[in-house]
Amino acid sequence: MGWIIAILASGPARKALGLILAAAAFLLFLLNLRGAGERAGRLAERLSTSEKIHDIQRQMLEAAASRPADRDALAQRLRDGRF
Repeated sequence: MGWIIAILASGPARKALGLILAAAAFLLFLLNLRGAGERAGRLAERLSTSEKIHDIQRQMLEAAASRPADRDALAQRLRDGRF
């Protein structure tokens, strides 16, 4: 076990270990960045879907607001050709 410490205490081994640790940190940063991008993409897709749903619901409410009040009003609209 002592020989491992002796090897790691040497100059070139310390430099190599530093480079390895820096590369590992950079790799972890890139993986985290990729995950954040995927989450952002999913959130953007969810927002787009939600906007479409709200638009459809608004159209349904507008259609319901302009519907005829009763059968007579419906018949009159059909006779006038406004339906």
